[in-house]
Amino acid sequence: VQLVESGGGLVQAGGSLRLSCGGSIRTYIVGWFRQAPGKEREFVAAISRSGGTTYFADSVEDRFTISRDNAKNTVYLQMNNLKSEDTAVYYCAGREGRITTDLYYTPGYSCWGQGTQVTVSS
Repeated sequence: VQLVESGGGLVQAGGSLRLSCGGSIRTYIVGWFRQAPGKEREFVAAISRSGGTTYFADSVEDRFTISRDNAKNTVYLQMNNLKSEDTAVYYCAGREGRITTDLYYTPGYSCWGQGTQVTVSS
């Protein structure tokens, strides 16, 4: 399935952005990952198929929320109190399997979007 991210941009530290991930994702667990220059792609958040269960990296747990609207085939990542270290390309990804610890790692996902740049200025 093809995923498309949107909503990235330039924001000052302390500001907010909402990213969207669109595609035929209704039957997928959806995750968000990010990759900063020179660093590996890292897990940010994930949401179950129903939206009833969410997962977060420790670094964002008290600032980011993830939600989904299956009627609109869209998953959202609301990012508040952004910090300069949140600067990265953000990717959404779809997972077909069960919820296991694999959802925290890139090999656990079978489809990816092209990414959207988030830049936080200090």
